[in-house]
Amino acid sequence: MFENLFKSPNADRIPKGQRLTNGFPIMTYGDTPNIQRQDWQLRVWGLATEKTFTWDDLMAMPQTEFTADFHCVTTWSKLDVKWQGIKVTDFLKYIEIEPQALHLMEHCYGGYTTNIAMEDFVREENFFAHTLFGKPLPVDNGGPVRLVVPHLYAWKSAKWLNGLEFLNKMQLGFWERNGYHHRGEPFAEERYSAF
Repeated sequence: MFENLFKSPNADRIPKGQRLTNGFPIMTYGDTPNIQRQDWQLRVWGLATEKTFTWDDLMAMPQTEFTADFHCVTTWSKLDVKWQGIKVTDFLKYIEIEPQALHLMEHCYGGYTTNIAMEDFVREENFFAHTLFGKPLPVDNGGPVRLVVPHLYAWKSAKWLNGLEFLNKMQLGFWERNGYHHRGEPFAEERYSAF
């Protein structure tokens, strides 16, 4: 009877094993790339018509504001994070992908990679973020541009994004080759490799 009196109103938004944070912890492996907006590029290749986008190209696309929860595999969660950027579904109107593309590899400045299935990538709530809480996305948080995939752990929301390689089968990225789960769904606690 009294259990609901002590339950957080946001309890259903916090996956098992996660704790809320007020800040925005910085989690980085290796050196932090510092890419100026005017030098930033996003290359598309693989099972897609090869194309390179500049910062100006990205800013010419439809801009959207997003509010999304953010869950890190290191057990912290931040609710109602406010971003601005370009919906993945809007971005896809600017490229041509072959039907056999079932997966993609996210490539980043600094050499980091992570994989994602097309069905997880092509969702209305996913976006390329360039603004965080009304300010340009800080380099420590992945600026100038990162992908944000709110329904997966944050390592799938690759920081310093500079490439999308479309593939016909799953290939493992950096963290997946080093023991992390190939998908990373927080509410299923897909933290570590199932292989």
